[in-house]
Amino acid sequence: MTNIHSDKILILDFGAQYTQLIARRVRELGVYCEIWAWDHDPAEIAAFAPKGIIFSGGPESTTLVDAPKAPQQAFDADVPILGICYGMQTLAAQLGGATEAAEAREFGHASVDIVAPSQLFDGLSDHADAHRLDVWMSHGDHVSKAPPGFVVTGTTERIPVAVMENAEKRWYGVQFHPEVTHTKQGSALLKRFITDICGCATLWTAANIIDDQIARVREQVGEDHVLLGLSGGVDSSVVAALLHKAIGDRLTCVFVDTGLLRWQEGDQVMATMAEHMGVKVIRVNAADRYFTALEGEADPEAKRKIIGRLFVEIFDEESEKLIAHGGKVKWLAQGTIYPDVIESAGSKTGKAHVIKSHHNVGGLPEHMKLKLVEPLRELFKDEVRRIGVALGLPREMVYRHPFPGPGLGVRILGEVKREYAELLARADAIFIEELRKADLYDKTSQAFAVFLPVKSVGVVGDARAYEWVVALRAVETIDFMTAHWAHLPYEFLGKVSNRIINEIRGISRVVYDISGKPPATIEWE
Repeated sequence: MTNIHSDKILILDFGAQYTQLIARRVRELGVYCEIWAWDHDPAEIAAFAPKGIIFSGGPESTTLVDAPKAPQQAFDADVPILGICYGMQTLAAQLGGATEAAEAREFGHASVDIVAPSQLFDGLSDHADAHRLDVWMSHGDHVSKAPPGFVVTGTTERIPVAVMENAEKRWYGVQFHPEVTHTKQGSALLKRFITDICGCATLWTAANIIDDQIARVREQVGEDHVLLGLSGGVDSSVVAALLHKAIGDRLTCVFVDTGLLRWQEGDQVMATMAEHMGVKVIRVNAADRYFTALEGEADPEAKRKIIGRLFVEIFDEESEKLIAHGGKVKWLAQGTIYPDVIESAGSKTGKAHVIKSHHNVGGLPEHMKLKLVEPLRELFKDEVRRIGVALGLPREMVYRHPFPGPGLGVRILGEVKREYAELLARADAIFIEELRKADLYDKTSQAFAVFLPVKSVGVVGDARAYEWVVALRAVETIDFMTAHWAHLPYEFLGKVSNRIINEIRGISRVVYDISGKPPATIEWE
C-alpha cells in the first residue's frame, strides 16, 4: 500500500489567522502536512523528518526582545524553508539580517517586481510586460536587510526586501501571503516550492486517504465492535460510511434526535445512513428530555453545556444497553477533525483563548472503558467532504452548510421551547429550499434562520397578528475566520420572506442580517 505520509511538509505556526489556510493549500496540492507551534519540541521536528518546512505569518514583532523564534532544528534539518510574512522576518532576524517597523501597516493588494533569477518564481508573472506578481500583503514590520548568503529577488514600491532567498540552502522568504486567493500565483508558487524544490510526491488524494484509513482502522480495531454517536452532520456521517466500509456490521451507530435539528432531519439521517448505506443505526427520540432540560435557560453557554451533557447521558445509556447484551463493543468512534487537534494541542506559550465551548461526544464517563478510534483526525473539513462523496454519501448532504453542534439550541435566542424550534426549523427549511432553487446555496458559505424572542405586529388575512420575528443570515467566507454578509438579491429575499410569513402561522416579520465578521460572529450565539 502507498505510504501517503512519506512525503510531508511541516508548518511552524507563529499565530497567523491564515496558518490553517496554508495547510489546506498544501493538502490541495496532494501533499500531507502538519501544523505545529513555533515552540514545538525540536527533537520531535527531527523525528518528523519533513521534506520541507514553512514558517507561517504571525501578529508579533521580531523587533521585540522576546519575539517568537524558529527552533534551531528547523535550520539544522537541511531541508528547504519558506518563510511567509512574519516567517520571513524571523528568518532574516535569526540569520543575521535586520527587520524594522514600518511607518504604516501595509494591508491589501500590492505588486511585487521579481528583480533577480529565482527557481521559486521562474515563469510566474501576472503581467505580460514585466516579471511582476499581484499579491496580498498584511504586515507592519518588514525586512530591511537580507541576511548574509541571501539575495533580494523581489521588491515593491514600499519595501526594498519583499522576497529573498538563499538558493544554495534552498531557504526562501516572501513578505506577502501566497496562501490567500488574492495572490494570483499563490498556488503555483506553493506548488513550485513543495513539488519542485522540496521534491514531494503528490500522494495525498481522496482514494489514497480512504484506503489508508480503512487499513489503519482494521489494524487498530481487529475483530472488536465499534460504537459511534451519529449526529447527522458531515463529520459523523463520513466516519460512519468509512467505518462501515472497513468493518461492516461490527459498527453500531446511536443517533440522538434532540428535537433541535433541521426540519425533518431525523428521518433524513435514517433514510441516508440506515436505508441507503446499510449502516446499523439506533434512533433515540429524545426531544422531550431536551426541552425539559432547557426550560427557563437563556444563557448561550449554559445551553451548550446542557445540550452536550444530556447527549453524553443518553449516549451512555444506549451504550450500556449494547454492552450488556453481548459485551462486544470495545471502541468508541468520534468525528474529530484536524482543526480540533490543532486547537487542543495549542502552544507551550498558552496564548490561545476559548471563545465558546464546542459540542462533541467528548467527556466520556470513565466506567465506559472504551478506546477511541478517530479516522478523520488528520483531515480538514474540505477533505472530509471529498472523501464523503468518494464513499458514496449524497453530495447535497456532504456539502451542506455548517450546522452548530447544539443545533437550533443556539439559533433560538434566549429560552428554547418546542414551539420556537418548530417555527425556526420550518423557516430555515424554506430559506435553504429557495437558495437551492435560485442556485445560490453553493455560492454562500453558510446560510440559516435565527429565532428572535420578540413579537411584532403584522396583518395576516385582514386581521391583526402579534407574532414572532425571524432573522435570515447568509455569509461568504473562505476560512470562516472573517466573513462578508452575502448580497442576496432583493427579489429573492422578498420571496423568502413572503413564503415564511404566509406558510408559517406564528411568524409575522422577517429581517436580514447584514453584519460582517468581524465585528459580529457568524452565529448569533
